[in-house]
Amino acid sequence: MINLTLADIESFPITCSAVVLEDWLDEMGHMNVMWYTHLFSQATCGFFASWGLTEEYMKENQSGAFALDCHLKYLKELHVGKRIHTRSCAIDRSEKRFRTMHFIVNEDDGCIASVGEFIGAHIDMSKRRMSPIPDHIGQQFDEQIAHRKSLGREFNLCKTIKP
Repeated sequence: MINLTLADIESFPITCSAVVLEDWLDEMGHMNVMWYTHLFSQATCGFFASWGLTEEYMKENQSGAFALDCHLKYLKELHVGKRIHTRSCAIDRSEKRFRTMHFIVNEDDGCIASVGEFIGAHIDMSKRRMSPIPDHIGQQFDEQIAHRKSLGREFNLCKTIKP
């Protein structure tokens, strides 16, 4: 169970914003699960950029990132026209892997609609294998971990996935 409020996550950066489109709805009249995945993917790209894992960095260094595992929790339905944004935080990391969380916020209703926890890996694209996270990127990520820890709240969604 997620016992977080908007106040708990308001200091995390907004990494994606959107309005739920009619095309995003499923037969039940709410946002289809594929769009949650899409929004979490967009948020991941925005979050990557905040700690230096940019498209430019990836091209220049033949590096990238692969998703390894994820766990999603749907808390509230999202309907057409709802204004939403995603906030993101760093949970922890190892030498080659990192764990992040994203929170889709329904701005109109003032609630957290969905939470996603993700494990990713830094990749050497020339070998398509995991490689160490460079120091300058790791340092930025570590600063975001420290910020999250300073809030004094537990942000684990799924205790079985670790970097």
